[in-house]
Amino acid sequence: MQSVSHLPPFEVVELRRYAIRDGERERFARYFESYFPEAFQQLGALALGQGFERGNATWFTWLRGFRDMDARARINAEFYFGPLWKEHRSTMNELLLDSDNVLLLEPLHGDPVPALPAVDPVSESAGAAGVLVLHVFALRKKAAEAFAERARREFLAYRRPGVRQAGLLATLDEPNNFPQLPVREDGPYAVWLGIAESDDIVARELVPRAAKLATVLGDAGLLRRKPELVLMDPTPRSRLRWRIEP
Repeated sequence: MQSVSHLPPFEVVELRRYAIRDGERERFARYFESYFPEAFQQLGALALGQGFERGNATWFTWLRGFRDMDARARINAEFYFGPLWKEHRSTMNELLLDSDNVLLLEPLHGDPVPALPAVDPVSESAGAAGVLVLHVFALRKKAAEAFAERARREFLAYRRPGVRQAGLLATLDEPNNFPQLPVREDGPYAVWLGIAESDDIVARELVPRAAKLATVLGDAGLLRRKPELVLMDPTPRSRLRWRIEP
């Protein structure tokens, strides 16, 4: 997948899984997409993609990218102490039940999340399409390298017509340099991120291969528990979505 050429690679990624008040998820997403993506981009970060988790009816999940940890601290301070958030934080916080389920990640072996072009309001008037897929692995301590070597071969089987890999990430082992936003400390984790064209492709191609990979990695002693396969519907302005490559 081709990233926007003028945007830098984002070497630090927050995977943020929010619990929203019952029945308010779409409202939260409307506010989020109306106010925040351009604000992050102007500061040097990027809302890489966001969506509604299936099976978790109140969850809104998104990924935010930064160039490095120093940029993360600076940009988060500028945003959360700045005028835009001060104006809208009461509205957003009233809809939020929990925002602390956050993994701080980095690309594993040079597989960054692409900064795809923004959704075109004319040619993509229906909004972002496809299915976003997160395969989340709770790794045993010091198993990241062995996981990468073993799983990389298996992930090649994920790549079929109608499926694209959008990143392979692992827990970033650095102190949280913006403690106002907590991050999880129960790692390590690895996350495969993909985009599928349709539900049919997910059911026929990804689900059985994900089950096989869970067995392979479990038998190899690399996991602390069964992996989590998360399917998401992208919200209308999600950069991560299925699109026709130029």
